[in-house]
Amino acid sequence: MTTPLRTRVYVMTVAVLVSVVGSGACFGFVLDGWVGAVVGATATSLGAGFGMLVRPRPAVASVQAVSGDGYAEGIADTVLLSIAMYEAAVFPLTPDGASDEEQDARRTVAYRLSDYDGLPRSVRVSAAAALETLDDGADAERARAAVKELSLAVYECRNGRSLTGDAPDSSSG
Repeated sequence: MTTPLRTRVYVMTVAVLVSVVGSGACFGFVLDGWVGAVVGATATSLGAGFGMLVRPRPAVASVQAVSGDGYAEGIADTVLLSIAMYEAAVFPLTPDGASDEEQDARRTVAYRLSDYDGLPRSVRVSAAAALETLDDGADAERARAAVKELSLAVYECRNGRSLTGDAPDSSSG
């Protein structure tokens, strides 16, 4: 049985707080015996509680950050990389910079990755547009603009904007 990541983060937060209070108690014990231990534990627990009341956002943000596993973001980054590599093969910096075999191999990889089911729909649509433009191979500026649109879609995916109402498209065949 695997515990959800969100639960593990809460347990780790409580464990850290208990450790902080325990450290305060140990420090107080060193300074003034058992009375110091009680005072040290009380002071650190009040300090930790006050810190959580005054600034709870980092703890809440860390729990919200682990609610997603980053899977879709990783796939989107990989698709962007593969399409950028295909663009480099279609429009090489030097004449004869990429052979036809290399261009075909990069095209195949880019198409296979772009067809992955876990890819968010907005990234899939932008990737299709970029691939279509690269397949034409006529206009480098248009291809660069299409890849830039794809990179913006990936950026939005990374920030979670396109994942909120954007279910992965599983209509691939």
